[in-house]
Amino acid sequence: MHYEKLDDYPEGFLWGASSAAYQIEGAAAEDGKGSSIWDVYAHEPGNTYKGTTGDVAVDHYHRLVEDLDLMKRMGLKAYRFSVAWSRVIPTGDGAVNPAGLNFYARLIDGLLERGIQPVPTLYHWDLPEALQEKYEGWESRQCIDAFEKYCRIMFTTFGDRVKYWITINEQNVFTSMGYRWQLHPPKKNDVKTMFVVNHHVNLANARAITLFHKLVPGGLIGPSFGYGPVYPLNSDPANVLASVNADDFNNNWWLDVYCRGEYPYFTLKALQRMGIAPEVSAADDALLRSAKPDFLGVNYYHGGTVAENRLDRPTDSASDKASEADQADKTDATAKTGTTGEKSEKGEKKEFSGIDPYLMQPKEGQAQTPEVPMFQSMANPYVKKSAWGWEIDPVGFRIALRQLFEKYGLPLFVTENGLGAADKVENGEIHDSYRIKYLEDHLLAMKEAVTDGVPVIGYCAWSFTDLLSWLNGYRKRYGFVYVDCNDEQSGTLDRTPKDSFFWYRDIIKTNGGLLGKERA
Repeated sequence: MHYEKLDDYPEGFLWGASSAAYQIEGAAAEDGKGSSIWDVYAHEPGNTYKGTTGDVAVDHYHRLVEDLDLMKRMGLKAYRFSVAWSRVIPTGDGAVNPAGLNFYARLIDGLLERGIQPVPTLYHWDLPEALQEKYEGWESRQCIDAFEKYCRIMFTTFGDRVKYWITINEQNVFTSMGYRWQLHPPKKNDVKTMFVVNHHVNLANARAITLFHKLVPGGLIGPSFGYGPVYPLNSDPANVLASVNADDFNNNWWLDVYCRGEYPYFTLKALQRMGIAPEVSAADDALLRSAKPDFLGVNYYHGGTVAENRLDRPTDSASDKASEADQADKTDATAKTGTTGEKSEKGEKKEFSGIDPYLMQPKEGQAQTPEVPMFQSMANPYVKKSAWGWEIDPVGFRIALRQLFEKYGLPLFVTENGLGAADKVENGEIHDSYRIKYLEDHLLAMKEAVTDGVPVIGYCAWSFTDLLSWLNGYRKRYGFVYVDCNDEQSGTLDRTPKDSFFWYRDIIKTNGGLLGKERA
């Protein structure tokens, strides 16, 4: 659809930014906090880039007021953060740590005093280590009970002050990275267990939503999902079918459960045929169907392009020849779009992991594990890539928002979207025009989706400050605020607003009115 003029963003739109506890807080063993699985995992040799950890991170725990003042200076309307479960309940299911609750009380109250809506995420990957040791973590249903206890404490303590809540962040990422690709804790390669764990987290999400609606009747709650549309490599019907399979496996497998209370039929049947589907009891089914989210959180970075899996066709088939011809065309298309190869300008690996977590597959050119032979990932010749090899596709953002609302009919809250880059300091300033362009292109695409009729509550860019990038240390920066830290985990930790900070401040002031316009 083409519009002569785009609709304005709605009044009261929540312009925000995001973060996650392990990636920013530090104070990993202070004031009674227990260890999380990431606190342990990052200290095991070889698990993270240069052995970087969240022990100090960017020291948000001790620099809380400074960071809150920067948020006010920027004019944020919302701040999405995560709560470290092990800071609130050090053992995961034991006694509450008053100092931990007090930290989040100071954070929430400080936000409200500055006119910023707090948007807490209850689980952003950092399971208490004690639960991993005691129950094997999410492999046990006892972890569901522990999560419900933790949620009850959060709802009863802060439900009178917090309207918007996120239950689980990117369940599709942490289950696959932890139990399929061996790149997140607990670093297992067991696809059947991955589906068991995923089912237990689904039940935990449903229990949390059900409890929330009893305890916080005026609030709104939903999960946050790492979503990307799936494109077929070309119009070969076999590749179109592969894209349908990929969408079902990469997206519907979670979203149908969140929003409809049931697993998608075709993928469930395929997994049952392979003997790796989760067992769903009658009580499980009733719980999943009863829990209705109020909105859907969307984390968007990119989608993916797929072709028919080579296990399903002979290599000399017409489809294969078409794919080869299409791949040959990529040479010219790559030159036109500026798409980079598998190495950055410095020849470094772009991702410490080599796995694309938002497509649930190895990167293009790597083999898919044989357990789920539904499709294979391919490069898209029509989109550029970031220095870390992630596709940059703002049109896909509009597609994603349209698809999600059309399919599930829920309001959407964009909870992550941003660009990781190796920012440089020049004479005390950070000129990140590339980030501004990325964000502006995506915000304009979102404005087109709003004009299409998609109800969007707010947009929280990833991220407010620079932070620890889980596996990739501190060199991959996302923030509006530069933090003086490095992969040797040294530096002053001083904060410096980047050019994007002031650009986003102006976008917020005008409720998106300056998008696409020259700045003075």
